[in-house]
Amino acid sequence: MYPEILAHIKRYIKLSPEQEELICSRLELKKFKKKQYVLETGKICAGNYFVIKGVLRQYYVNSKLNEQIIQFGLESWWIADQDSLLNHAPATTYIQTIEACDLLLLTEKDRIYLCEQIPQLETYFRIMMQKAFIAAQRRIGFIFNQSDEERYRFFVSLFPGFVQRVPQYMLASYLGFTPQFLSRLRAKKV
Repeated sequence: MYPEILAHIKRYIKLSPEQEELICSRLELKKFKKKQYVLETGKICAGNYFVIKGVLRQYYVNSKLNEQIIQFGLESWWIADQDSLLNHAPATTYIQTIEACDLLLLTEKDRIYLCEQIPQLETYFRIMMQKAFIAAQRRIGFIFNQSDEERYRFFVSLFPGFVQRVPQYMLASYLGFTPQFLSRLRAKKV
């Protein structure tokens, strides 16, 4: 049994003990070392990953060969290259661990099977997708509507513990500015 994911799911839907057991039977525990790739571009995403322990990043490499982080994943979050997963297309993003990670892999085939067996799981996964979409919308809004300094202050106020867990150049990439700008900002004790 995987208590972390069951507790997370039960925040949104009710499950019987039999349903909990069925869900856990379809999950595969994957352990990754620090800086290990979970997904590389050109490969098909194996499924959705639920983070039990650790921190990951999902990123593109742009035409100038710069990494552009689009998402972080940490405890109780899901991460995947949804385009690759849903369209059975080669991934266009990398997913890499920042810390050693324990992840639960739920393949798309098993997710579909579980939703057929436990229809209320569709509600859970819909809510997870909506939350992810909202987070992406907000991030885009912050990039367009806030200065770099405002964006940094806001992010640090929302996630003070998280900021300590990721290298500063990765945080700068995610927030849309250079590591040098972030160094100057932090030197001002913002």
